[in-house]
Amino acid sequence: MKNERLLLLTLALVQFAHIMDFMILMPLGPQLMRLFRVNPQQFSLLVSSYTITAGIFGFAGAFVIDRFDRKYALMAMFGCFALGTLACAFAPNYPILLITRSLTGASGGMLGAIILAIVADVIPLERRASAMGIVTSGFSAASVFGVPFGLFLATKAGWNAPFLFLGVASLGVAGCIWAFIPLVNRHLHADQPRQRPLEIITNVTSNPNQLRALLFMMLLMLGNFTVIPFISPYLVANVGFPEDKLTYVYLIGGALTIFASPLMGKLADRFGHFKSFRFFMLLYLIPILAITNMPVIPMALVLTVTALFFVFGSGRMIPAMTMISATVTPETRGSFMSLNSSVQQLSVGAASLIGGFIIAKGPSGELLNYSYVGILAVVTSLAAIVVSRGLIAKS
Repeated sequence: MKNERLLLLTLALVQFAHIMDFMILMPLGPQLMRLFRVNPQQFSLLVSSYTITAGIFGFAGAFVIDRFDRKYALMAMFGCFALGTLACAFAPNYPILLITRSLTGASGGMLGAIILAIVADVIPLERRASAMGIVTSGFSAASVFGVPFGLFLATKAGWNAPFLFLGVASLGVAGCIWAFIPLVNRHLHADQPRQRPLEIITNVTSNPNQLRALLFMMLLMLGNFTVIPFISPYLVANVGFPEDKLTYVYLIGGALTIFASPLMGKLADRFGHFKSFRFFMLLYLIPILAITNMPVIPMALVLTVTALFFVFGSGRMIPAMTMISATVTPETRGSFMSLNSSVQQLSVGAASLIGGFIIAKGPSGELLNYSYVGILAVVTSLAAIVVSRGLIAKS
């Protein structure tokens, strides 16, 4: 299509804003736990509150999302997301921040579903992993530029400065959506009646392929977000990594992923989505085990391990999301991707809570039982490989 690259880059910008808003909270963990005097369980609830409401509203959105042009749906949800992010910036205490994070998640959770639906509607399957690689680079850019810059702002102006910046910057992203995203409404002209909510649920629950795709997504998130929220607190408390150097973890890992993501998307299109997913997933297990069992080691070695965690994690998600997007036809893709986003967000929230309940604080402030979290992540990741074998492409 005309201006395809501008469309993908705009979606990457939306992804950048959404992911930065979600990710910035995790490296702020040591600061928030100290300022608000919260324990690991309370912090994990703060992280998961965003994803739990995202999952709930993503589920509700599945019943209406296919009734609207994708562009207008994206504009509406992104506007609500920007307002929620600004509200987080003015939260005076832990309970209010918990509420504003939950409200932001309500709209933020829908963004991922709409982005994937647009990509799947516009880009043919044979080139879709490459397109996913470009859109996924927004995740990497959030790690390279967003999170380090957000941490810099938090250091200089307080923990809420990154949310204020992101809320204001979202105005520019909204302008790009209006200018570069075309009307995406082919699904509105399909020669079949509009499905009712019960029919949408029935069609998914009676379709083994789509159920397998949802289970696949759940396992991917459990194998990821049991570990991620506690990387920064663990590095500071157990490994002795300087808190003011946490920026480098995200800067280096994200920078490498920016360059690697488009390449990994092309490789997935060339060598097959399942083979690429399995290859990168197996590689991903190495940094998972290394991070969750990490002793006091030199900073350079820490940054090497965390960089591999970012790169291999992105490498597995690009073909995985391509496989999931292909399990449904365009007419119901928005509804299914919204349900998939709901499962994704609820799984992230559950994973964060599970990690928070497994991990305990030691007498000297160190985090205990992180190695058990790593074992759980490995088991669920291996299960994801098994489940992915049965996915069937429909479009």
